[in-house]
Parts: sequence; C-alpha cells; structure tokens
Amino acid sequence: MKVIALNKSASFEYFIEEKFEAGIVLEGSEVKSLRAGKASLGESFCEVRAGQVLLKNMHVALYDKSGAFSTREARKDRKLLLHKNEIAKIAGKINERGYTLVPLKIYFKDALVKIEIALCKGKHAYDKKRSIAERDQKRATDRAVKEIFHD
Repeated sequence: MKVIALNKSASFEYFIEEKFEAGIVLEGSEVKSLRAGKASLGESFCEVRAGQVLLKNMHVALYDKSGAFSTREARKDRKLLLHKNEIAKIAGKINERGYTLVPLKIYFKDALVKIEIALCKGKHAYDKKRSIAERDQKRATDRAVKEIFHD
C-alpha cells in the first residue's frame, strides 16, 4: 500500500469515530498525477447527495504530459464508490447526530486508487489544547528516554 496524500489536520480537528475504504472515480491523467504524488487532501471534505458520496475540493495537479487532453479542473467533485448500505449508514449519522465525513488519506491498493474516509465529530478548543499538551508530553518523554538510553 503506497500512501499518496494524508490529511494531517483531520485527527487534530476531529474525533474520528468510524473509518471506511472507498474507491474513487478518476480519469487516466489524474491517476498518472497521483502516481507522481501530486495530490492534496488539505481542504477537502465529503458530501452525501442523491444517494452518492462526493469528494469535494481535493486537488489533483494537471498531468504535464497529457497535452491537449488536460482540459479539466484540478479541484472538481469526484464520486466515491461505496456500497448502498454504507452510504445509508453514513447519511443517517450525518443527518441525525451532527457527524462530518472527512477524507483521511488516499493511497494505492494494488493497482487501484482508494480513499479512506471517516465519520468524525468536531473538537472544541479545549479538546485541541488537550491534544497539543498530550503531544508535547509524549515528545518530552520520548526525548528523555532517548537521552537515557543513548548515553
């Protein structure tokens, strides 16, 4: 499994509740750009509309060798491929309980491009401060352990 792009801010901004693996509908030149690692999930999000899950605002750079065939947008909506029961479950949770559907990473699984999406709940400011404090504490303990065993 080769990871193409990660959404690093997702785990900081949200509590991740449940993850799903989905396929994604792409054009040939988009796959070639992904193989070169030219994609970003930074500001992307997912939306359920008319029984389909759409990935919005994911940036895939134009493939430079595609020539006249590169007449598409870099941030167009892309359809995600999920089972109907998964889509129904996601739509129900988003409508009822205030969940958000966020892409976490995009990767190659064998020759297929897959995307990992998650049902998330937003963090409050105090939750974010707590996660920063925990991260700093873990970094300090790792540094102390490294100094003890390194000397």
